[in-house]
Amino acid sequence: MRAHLITHGCQMNEYDSHLVQSQLVSLGADMVGSVDEADFVLVNTCAVRGKPVDKVRSLLGELRIQKSRRKLVVGMMGCLAQLEEGQQIARKFEVDVLLGPGSLLDIGAALESNERFWGLQFKDELHDHIPPAPQGKLQAHLTIMRGCDHHCTYCIVPTTRGPQVSRHPDQIMRELDSLLAAGVQEVTLLGQNVNAYGFDAGAKLAGHPSFADLLRQVGSSGIRRVKFTTSHPMNFTEDVAVAMAETPAVCDFVHLPVQSGSDAVLRRMAREYTREKYLTHIGQIKRHLPDAVLATDIIVGFPGETEADFQDTLSLYDEVGYDSAYMFIYSPRPGTPSYKHFQDLPREVKTERLQRLIVRQKDWSARRNARFQGTVQEVLLRGDAHTAGSLEGHTRGNHPIVVPRAIGAAGAGLYQARVTATTPHMLYGELVGADGQTLPLMPNLEPAAAGMINPLPMV
Repeated sequence: MRAHLITHGCQMNEYDSHLVQSQLVSLGADMVGSVDEADFVLVNTCAVRGKPVDKVRSLLGELRIQKSRRKLVVGMMGCLAQLEEGQQIARKFEVDVLLGPGSLLDIGAALESNERFWGLQFKDELHDHIPPAPQGKLQAHLTIMRGCDHHCTYCIVPTTRGPQVSRHPDQIMRELDSLLAAGVQEVTLLGQNVNAYGFDAGAKLAGHPSFADLLRQVGSSGIRRVKFTTSHPMNFTEDVAVAMAETPAVCDFVHLPVQSGSDAVLRRMAREYTREKYLTHIGQIKRHLPDAVLATDIIVGFPGETEADFQDTLSLYDEVGYDSAYMFIYSPRPGTPSYKHFQDLPREVKTERLQRLIVRQKDWSARRNARFQGTVQEVLLRGDAHTAGSLEGHTRGNHPIVVPRAIGAAGAGLYQARVTATTPHMLYGELVGADGQTLPLMPNLEPAAAGMINPLPMV
């Protein structure tokens, strides 16, 4: 069997794709690089917003055409598969295998079946499963929990991924050990709400540390860099910031989604915190981590959002001074309370507000990134950048960076780089040695690549 896996959505989906791909390989499948080469195509789906659902519809339509021309098995997994909306799509486009996020280990049984196979249960064995470490990768994801016990009115995740289940710390550390043995140098701990780790259904689990103590445990394992996502402000505690400050391996990067700066909107979202409470957490982070890089999520145009509500979001953005933000217009999702009970705003209103927020975000990102000008940063380089002769990677603060190849640093790895130019969304730099001196460029660099070390205009 020749298999090809297509992944849409979040980092959790990337982790799940790796898990399923390892299962396929263990079953003897050859993983191929394109749909045309495959006789089994599996699509990992996202259901958080309407746009990724539209992409899946289009892709499945193309695959149905291919099925009419050749022998091809088509599968769909992930959040969309768990929903009635996704199941209707699967029927329409003649999907053969359907796996929800809780039934990923059924992939073998699905392929052995001679008829259409649907697996939509949330199975406990998934939480104890440790996939093999990715080979040749310096970064990896590590799931510490699945599901969510919150019920934000716009969010479909509690339906698609089920209630929160925290993995046992022994399983987490065993998986981390395998990542270390494979040469991974940066790990991102994943969960829908990592701050609630060890408190499933609101109750403390025996044998489970707090998230802050788990950070300390992971950070003392020998891994070079630790990150985590995502945090729910309702469950954020100051000891997380303290643990980050006390554990050198944990990067000073905090992604704390606020969604809105308006208390009225936060109530309609059922976010369970106020603007004041959120800003208290930001103050705690800045107190213990003065150089922390702060990122957030913001939904623009939630039902009932007034211009005054939106101004509250803009003012909160200024008060925090975020380094970056993921910004979206509200997308009504079938099955959520907001879809059922709230009237959507006109799209032109949502789009116009989003554009204003983007302007605010670019201004703050430009200012925040400019502070790194001339500093030396630890960078994890992943490989070739789009510009010939250059490498791309990211800093401990998650800033993307591009540097020209240098003698002694021609490939992926951890290096030191001096930042020579910044834009709102990118850093540019030059690699330096242990003595702080600029490393000589690789010979025969194309002019454009060599020029990347020169200061760029701020845009």
